[in-house]
Formats: sequence, structure tokens, C-alpha cells
Amino acid sequence: MIYPAYLPPYSTVFWHYKQWRSQGVIENIRDVLQAQVRQQVKKKRSGTTLIIIDSQAVKNTCNASIKSKGFCFYKSTNGIKRHLAVDSLGFPFFTHCTKASVSDDVGLIEMISNNIEYFKSKPVNIPKITILLDNGYHPEKIIEELKKIYPAIMTKIRFKLSPKPSLLEKENLGKKGFVPVKARWVIERTNSWMDRCKSLTKNFVCVCVASRREAFRRKRTLENATAKINMCFIRLMLKRLAIA
Repeated sequence: MIYPAYLPPYSTVFWHYKQWRSQGVIENIRDVLQAQVRQQVKKKRSGTTLIIIDSQAVKNTCNASIKSKGFCFYKSTNGIKRHLAVDSLGFPFFTHCTKASVSDDVGLIEMISNNIEYFKSKPVNIPKITILLDNGYHPEKIIEELKKIYPAIMTKIRFKLSPKPSLLEKENLGKKGFVPVKARWVIERTNSWMDRCKSLTKNFVCVCVASRREAFRRKRTLENATAKINMCFIRLMLKRLAIA
């Protein structure tokens, strides 16, 4: 690949990227663009009454760091796990990466804990936020742990497990096998958007070059994996805004 002559040196680009990542600039850009996309479709710029949460296990490449290695038994994946909280459009409110060995419940608790100020700032006199989960989560355990962090959190949110259509309901619909649930399918589409991004198909890290050894070490982190997810959605939201 031929880069333009005016592109800054790698060390300069990575230094700015590292500063943006550590100072939360990338997350701020994501939040501003999401508000604009929501306004574009006549939704409230800030706040929502529905958050859909899911996790996705992703394989590591062979040169991943020990801190990002974990094996998810029920998904048979050795790598990391991406935890997402998206709105009804499929764009994320929160993102969080853990080892694949971390359970969905623990990953969700960590993600909400990292963004607890969002829920603290929500007024009590407006409808609760419904957090839609699949049947792999255990709301009772999650509520118990979240109350230790913020005792009043259940005045702001409520958990709901997505319904599983019964055999009789499937027969009435004339369907067999897997039947997608409409609300849950939003976040599955979000996962497919990430899979179309080449750098997110696996937990990639750069090839180690002697002059870039420090950058290589810093790119093998869960924080970097989270930043790459946010940058993926920044690109998607910019394209959507540009088309309009």
C-alpha cells in the first residue's frame, strides 16, 4: 500500500491516538455522532428508553498478549469478549472488552459500572430504561451486584429477558427452528457490522517491528480493542450522516 507523502510518521499518529484513547476523546466523538444520528431519525438526541445488550466472543491472533487471552467454554473461543449496549438503531451507548473467559454477567456488570454516571444523571421522573437481555444472562445476580455500586439504580432501569417463541407460537407463524426476536435482532445486526470491518474479524495486533516495539506492546491491550470498536462505529455513523 502506498501512503501519501504528507502522512505523519507512525510514532506521531500513534501518540495522538494513545492520547485520545486515554482521555476519552474517541468515546466523546462516538457519543456526539450517535446523538446526531438519533436526531436524524426524529429520536431524542440524548437518553433512551431501550438498551439492548449482548456479548460477542472473538478469536485472538497468535501474537495476542497474555492479558487478553481467555477461553470461553460455551462458545469454544480462545480470545476476547466484546460487550455492547446499543439503542434501537444498533449504535452503541457503551462498549467494553474483557477476556473471553469472563462471563456475560460479569462483563455486563463491569460495563455498567464503568458508565454508572450515565444512570446517576438520569432523572427519576421519566420512564425507566428497559435493558433487554438474552437468556444467557441472570438478572437477579446482576441486580444484586449493581446495587452494591449504586443502591438506587433500579429506580432508573429494569431488566427484561427477550422472549423465546414456543413451539406452538412457531407453528402458528408457520415457522420451524430458529426464529429471530425482532428487538434482539438489532444487536445481532450490530455484531455483523463489526464483522464486516476487517480489523475486527479477530483480535488483531500489529506485526512486531523493532522500532515499534513499544507501540506493539501497547496495542495488545483490551483498551485498544475497545477503542477499535468505537472507531468502527464512528466510521459507520459518519457515513450515515454524510448520505443524509
